[in-house]
Amino acid sequence: MVTEVTRVLIVDDEADVCNFLRRLLSRKGYAVTTATNEAETLAALHGAAYQVAMVDLKLPDTDGLTLLRQIKAHHPACEVIIMTGFSTIKTAVSAMQMGAYEYVEKPFDDIAEIEVLIHKAARHGSLGAGAGGDEEWAGVARAVGLQVGRSQAMRRLVSLAYKIANKNINVLIQGKTGSGKEVLARFIHAASSRADQAFFPINCAALPENMLESELFGHERGSFTGAGSLRRGIFELAHRGTLFLDEIGDAGPAIQVKLLRVLETGEFMRVGGEKPIRGNVRLISASNVDLWEAVGKKTFREDLYYRLNVVRLELPSLAERREDIPALAEYFVRQNNPDLTLAPAVVSLLQEHSWPGNIRELVNVLRRAAALCSGPTILPKHLGHFLAAADPGEGAAHPDPLPTSGANILAWLGGAEGLGRRSRQDLEQLLGQVEDLAGILYQLTGRSSASPNAPLDLHANEREAVRAALERNHWNISAAARQLGIGRNTLHRKINKYGLR
Repeated sequence: MVTEVTRVLIVDDEADVCNFLRRLLSRKGYAVTTATNEAETLAALHGAAYQVAMVDLKLPDTDGLTLLRQIKAHHPACEVIIMTGFSTIKTAVSAMQMGAYEYVEKPFDDIAEIEVLIHKAARHGSLGAGAGGDEEWAGVARAVGLQVGRSQAMRRLVSLAYKIANKNINVLIQGKTGSGKEVLARFIHAASSRADQAFFPINCAALPENMLESELFGHERGSFTGAGSLRRGIFELAHRGTLFLDEIGDAGPAIQVKLLRVLETGEFMRVGGEKPIRGNVRLISASNVDLWEAVGKKTFREDLYYRLNVVRLELPSLAERREDIPALAEYFVRQNNPDLTLAPAVVSLLQEHSWPGNIRELVNVLRRAAALCSGPTILPKHLGHFLAAADPGEGAAHPDPLPTSGANILAWLGGAEGLGRRSRQDLEQLLGQVEDLAGILYQLTGRSSASPNAPLDLHANEREAVRAALERNHWNISAAARQLGIGRNTLHRKINKYGLR
């Protein structure tokens, strides 16, 4: 029972729905008012203050989105629950993005769920903004390593993701490379009713099309050269779980057709198979390119786009949430070394950087900084390619002199004894840092990175070019292939040829 009287407004053009909800909620101690059109709704809003409103999305003289705006204008603290049919779920999600608390599908399958939802909405409204009402997702976020931070855009996004997690609908995550799309997908899975089932991530850009088809749908024995035994695909293995398709825009036409069939019928066939297999898989897809633009360019199927894009979540780039950088930096530094701290000048430099590689770039920079740091505090000099912008006075009376020989460089890095105590991973990170710095110095001096007297080795140079393109694009096969001016399949062959796995 409700200890304090909570006023609830029901807006639906069907009198039976209004009467049913009035009887249901009145027995629980709520003060219920009903309205069947816009005029009655406005009269009710002027007559009393409401903590919760349940509003039908489709009305004869108006729509739920219009009433949502009017309710929020009169009573900002009133939590609005949208009632919708399946065909209007996309609009209902838009309502949540505009400030609605939740949506429920009609007809109501679980009456107890309605009662719980009303109670949660009333409690959420009574807590008020910023008083912990949005923190119901905090435990799930911590469990999967999703760092939400303080930015309002990110908090609204995670709140929406949490609310739609239990809906059996497809989700499209749009965001730049390195912005954390897979972590958000794992959050949605962990917050859903499928959390106790498997989560399967697969990068569509990392495999050639024929391998991707076999990976997704499986294959029968003898269906192609090398298929020595039957293999179940991820759609089969992920039954009742969640499948995350990263870089879905890189899937080829044949894969797109098969994906569309799975989404429309719930059935698929293994490569070389003759019998359809039914599966129950929640699909979350992601792309770092605008799929609607790809539809316009005829590289992505429009019908598949609409199937995937039931709910679209736009992940902000790291540059769009700079207020979160200090907390993110501390979190990633603690992951590498719990005893390390960040100097204030380092935090300032991190906040000033443009971060084209987003969170992935931040993680790599701090990982290398932690490997280079021999003391308790990461200083500007440990940031590698931030070195030119660093304050040389931080932590020292004078800047470190530039090394002028191999021996001086070794001493500058802590000496042979100090380097000898570092792990192979630390040394590889240090090597990568030195390579990054060398590349920037070559750019600044206008010199070629190849020594004029170095022997020319075509294979070695090609291997290095392929490796550099892959690392520069964080192993995004499509992006690296575009930068090299070759096809994805050609790049795959070169990766295998030079053993770059």
